[in-house]
Amino acid sequence: MNHDDDDGNDALSPREVDPDTVANGAAADSADSELERLKGLPRILRYAMLSRENRDEVVAQRLVAEIDELYPNLPQNAVWAATQDAESGRALAAELDRLAVIADLPLLRSLSDCVRLLSLSVPHDFESFTAYRRVTRAMIHALHQVAAHLEDQQCADLEELVYGFAALPAAKGLTDGTRHWPAISSAVYLGDRSARHRIRAAVVNATNYIRRDMETNQAVRQSHQPAADSTMRDQLTIEPIAEHHVTVGRMSETEMKALKLTEPLKHVLRTSLPLIHTPPLDRVRAALFAEFPYAIDVIDFTLTDLVSRPTVRLRPLLLVGEPGSGKSRFARRLGEVLGLTIWRNDAAQSDGNTFAGTDRRWNTAQPCHAFLAIARGKTANPFVLIDEIEKTSTRNDYGRLWDCLLGLLESETSACYPDPALQIPLDLSHVNYIATANTIDPLPLPLLDRFRIIAFPKPTIRDLDALLPVMIRGLAADRGIDNRWITPLDAHELASVTAAWPGGSVRHLRRILEIIIQTRDRMASKH
Repeated sequence: MNHDDDDGNDALSPREVDPDTVANGAAADSADSELERLKGLPRILRYAMLSRENRDEVVAQRLVAEIDELYPNLPQNAVWAATQDAESGRALAAELDRLAVIADLPLLRSLSDCVRLLSLSVPHDFESFTAYRRVTRAMIHALHQVAAHLEDQQCADLEELVYGFAALPAAKGLTDGTRHWPAISSAVYLGDRSARHRIRAAVVNATNYIRRDMETNQAVRQSHQPAADSTMRDQLTIEPIAEHHVTVGRMSETEMKALKLTEPLKHVLRTSLPLIHTPPLDRVRAALFAEFPYAIDVIDFTLTDLVSRPTVRLRPLLLVGEPGSGKSRFARRLGEVLGLTIWRNDAAQSDGNTFAGTDRRWNTAQPCHAFLAIARGKTANPFVLIDEIEKTSTRNDYGRLWDCLLGLLESETSACYPDPALQIPLDLSHVNYIATANTIDPLPLPLLDRFRIIAFPKPTIRDLDALLPVMIRGLAADRGIDNRWITPLDAHELASVTAAWPGGSVRHLRRILEIIIQTRDRMASKH
């Protein structure tokens, strides 16, 4: 194959693609489990999705390997592989377009668009804008070709990426100052922001539609009752509500009698429920610090939400930390110290339909868990704890917990939540949510946007003196005895704990204490 000669300055540029680069690109293709999910997508959409999820040089190496396989030893490909800059990317794309005509290889034109995709910065002149527009058109055309055959979630991800990329040149702020390279790295951010309000509006519209439908059905049912009953039909009278009280749900007496599942819930329907008042925050802080001295930053971050609030109202909080760090126990103790009813959900055992409530047509129908938490404590602002939220099922058979949480975590939609079992709107806007996770990697961005996220630290050996009394009290409570029956550790026992526990998992420390106390019991029985 005859390539055009370059000028003398190019003598310093590589003439052939580094074999390691080709090998790395091929290895990434064969090892990447994501390729199965992207199978069937046009090439430019595959590379767009790969760059969305893997912002590193491996994506470019894959493209280099693919070009080298179709057209070996292309100098421009070697330069781009070595430099990974925008200028060499433009040169390679132009050469691929030329060779597509000369060598009669139309596939090279598709590869040239992929090179531009990974090389283009936000356009700043006519030439770069022309190239940008070409790539955008190719992506939109490819999406329209395959959209009808994709799952909804994959289609939504592609729309977010493609239309975010298309809007970048007009996005105020993104083109100011330094030029972003590559532009695809900012596309998801812009695409998500451009769709966020539409998604929220769709949730609100769906909520309003369900509410109107339930009201219409209720009116139809009442209109079919005998006329003699009309004078005796109870009305949903709206009585004055005391300060710091909320009526969570309104249902007529007739409906409550007809619906068996309301029997254990009648004490919280048609009733004004109190909101738990915020206790003195200095006492709350001191109590939590005594048990979790290593998490003082988390304590302060959490309690900041309650400053100047007359009643307890925490924005959704996500604690992220390593297993055994004590984040689940901290979440539970936070609710206890604040005086709230605690409703715990193990995310690994929960699905969306159960958490969000099941339709009354099912034998197992029950209201949403937030309302069950309200019913348990007879207060309008209980504490819902979702443990290990990242481990919930991602299957859609029974609804994803992540998806049903979106509406519950938003104050606008939770204030008028259409419960599928009760079929009335519920005011769940005062419910407090806290979740724990070992990692946020699998959690979707719309869910993360609704949480305040903070890292939960691990305790160190310096925290041992504060942790031991708390743990001994906990072990005594588990045994059903007064903690005064368990004497503090002596010097020998303390040295054993220090040698076996350098810091880290609280669960490990608890097991060490259990062994020491069991050893004490065995020794006492011998004497």
